[in-house]
Amino acid sequence: MSLIKRTPTMELSRWNSEFPAFRGLLSLQHDMNRIVDEFFRGDLLADGSLFQRDWSPAVDITENAERYTLNAELPGMSKEDVQVTLENNVLTIRGQKKANTEQKEGDVHRIERRYGSFERSFTLPATVDVNRIDAQYKDGVLTLTLPKAEEAKPRAIDVKVR
Repeated sequence: MSLIKRTPTMELSRWNSEFPAFRGLLSLQHDMNRIVDEFFRGDLLADGSLFQRDWSPAVDITENAERYTLNAELPGMSKEDVQVTLENNVLTIRGQKKANTEQKEGDVHRIERRYGSFERSFTLPATVDVNRIDAQYKDGVLTLTLPKAEEAKPRAIDVKVR
């Protein structure tokens, strides 16, 4: 006999497939969880406006034998709006995404884009050669290349049979 951990999402998935009328429940649950999370983090009213909330860019970190690569999505931002610092082996990316203040005729029906300041910090492993860190910014993606120190790179050792 195997035990399967029950989660409310599993139940909603079953309802979605068996009863078409309940297909929107997963989406509703996701939206409600996001709203409650944002409320308790203080994001909704952080600066007195529902539309000027702080945000946090998505970051991917990959590793190979030579380096770590960090890609941060910063859509709609210019290079001048982003600052990268390294202090006490902590890499920090900070900046501010400015709201488009252009007013167009008509009513606003939905605003999903986030604006405001952000800050992401990452503690670097001791294997990173901090003197060779490189930063590139292209098409709204900040790419940081964090080369590994020579002594940290894997190497093959020949085993001799006697």
